[in-house]
Amino acid sequence: MKYESTLAQISTQQIISMFDLLSDVIFWIKDEAGRVIHCNKEFVEHVGRKSINQVLGHSDLDFSPSYLAKNFMLDDQKVMAGEIITDRLELNIGKSGELAWFTTSKRPLKNPSGEIIGTYGIARNLKETVKTLSGMEKIKRPVEYIKNNYSQDIAIEQLAEVANLSVSALERRFRKYLKKTPMQFLREIRLENSRRMLVETQMPISEIAYLNGFASHSYFSRHFKKMFGQLPASYRSEIQANL
Repeated sequence: MKYESTLAQISTQQIISMFDLLSDVIFWIKDEAGRVIHCNKEFVEHVGRKSINQVLGHSDLDFSPSYLAKNFMLDDQKVMAGEIITDRLELNIGKSGELAWFTTSKRPLKNPSGEIIGTYGIARNLKETVKTLSGMEKIKRPVEYIKNNYSQDIAIEQLAEVANLSVSALERRFRKYLKKTPMQFLREIRLENSRRMLVETQMPISEIAYLNGFASHSYFSRHFKKMFGQLPASYRSEIQANL
């Protein structure tokens, strides 16, 4: 068919260069060792470099603090094993150097034979995502409220009141713009901050759970493993062994 013939003439380079048109999306491709083999302009700016040549061949350890880099690299290893990550909240460094929340998706990179030879992914600054997708205070306000108060008890009714919406309307908007419910968003914020504290501090795991709004250690551990593939103690041991 004609469209198949046209598609066959499009090079891979042309396709991936299209990501340069997306000013709010960070895009990268890494080899099996976690080295960047391609990225878009937004990625270059995100890591504070001036050209793609200053990025190619380097890993997360060259761009991010070690505790963040180790998190990213551990995730990449899991993706290399076939896991997929979709719209997960995680901490990263913003352009101005501050810690910021990003939504990240990663996939295994396969050759024509189906063998996994690397990873690729995209990330978007959550603040910019909300601004771009909604342009509405009714999604921005509950997002900011969660980011500023995630360590406290938060009920869905509180978030609905902050947004001046009904609970059902609030949940519809979160699913539309962030692909998750308000309470899933809250839990992911808590889990990602817990992951950071497991690496940055020597606090007992039960205390980290409590400080991030989890009422019980078992509930925290169960959801931590569901999100990151490991129990908190195992995650801390593996990361610290490689620091």
